[in-house]
Amino acid sequence: MKKALLAGVALSFAMSTAAYADILIATAGPMTGQYASFGEQMRTGAEQAVADINAAGGVNGEMLKLQIGDDACDPKQAVAVANQFAGDGVVFVAGHFCSGSSIPASAVYADEGIVQISPASTNPKFTDERPGNGVYRVCGRDDQQGETAGAYLNSQFGDKKVAFVHDKTAYGKGLADATMAAYEAGGGKPALYEAYTAGEKDYSALVSKLKAEGIGVLYVGGYHTEAGLMIRQAREQGMADLQLMSGDALVTDEYWAITGDAGEGTLMTFSPDPRKSPSAAEVVAKLEGAGKTTEGYVMYTYAAIQAWADAAKAAGSTDFDKVVAALNDGEFSTVLGSLSFDDKGDVSLPGYVFYEWKGGKYDQIN
Repeated sequence: MKKALLAGVALSFAMSTAAYADILIATAGPMTGQYASFGEQMRTGAEQAVADINAAGGVNGEMLKLQIGDDACDPKQAVAVANQFAGDGVVFVAGHFCSGSSIPASAVYADEGIVQISPASTNPKFTDERPGNGVYRVCGRDDQQGETAGAYLNSQFGDKKVAFVHDKTAYGKGLADATMAAYEAGGGKPALYEAYTAGEKDYSALVSKLKAEGIGVLYVGGYHTEAGLMIRQAREQGMADLQLMSGDALVTDEYWAITGDAGEGTLMTFSPDPRKSPSAAEVVAKLEGAGKTTEGYVMYTYAAIQAWADAAKAAGSTDFDKVVAALNDGEFSTVLGSLSFDDKGDVSLPGYVFYEWKGGKYDQIN
């Protein structure tokens, strides 16, 4: 009799726990390391999205619980994080940041039936070669970004020698190659193309080569840490007129912290500023009022979670196949505006525009 009563209590507890179980979702990115400022952007966006969704009643009557994964933009660590998420029962991941992390992690998510929406991974292979139909992104692609940058180089710097360098990562090399291809398609002839190693501190040899070749524009396929050091050291070596141009990995105030005034005039491509979208106004005001950042990929991470949550609501379930079907068929109102996904998992949002760094801030230019 005692065993029967205990079994009944245990069953009742299990049923009540299941009825009120949290839905475990996650975000993953470089929470530590030299790109940690982007991890902080993702964490901020994810935490706010989860708080707002839960305040509005959660998803299908259940609350979201957020787990944070640190991949440090390292492919092996990203796979380990993905496997940890799978073991913990995560059903959705807003991540990763670096393409070199998102691509290998996507294979784990595809195998484990976990929906992945990256806020920031722009390498075309992420969706062109996706291992399953549950892989998406809410950001643009490097071939789009490269087309915009290559055309700008030809139209604005046709009389300058242009050098292309990259950090050998999936993101950096992919972006440099896409931009150079568009530049060449428009009639440009690269004066220099070479790789550097991410994490280096001394670029004096590269700067000397740029000076010797008479380079007027340096296009950097890589991240803000190395790009910032390059332009600062170029200025220190007397290259006052060198124009630095790069991509969306410069959308962090940390870039200016590295360059100081040497960063004045730096150009970069990024999507239309999500902070200026009317649909983001309430969230931006809330975050800024709390003293939190709204730069870069904060809103993209928020939007990734919004899209998944709305798809789960439309599906009436967090089941992988049902949510994927809803993501494929739906249109979602997010802080980035209304968006949908194509048959590759790419987003319908506008592409890329140019920004310029001035006085320690970046802003869109015409």
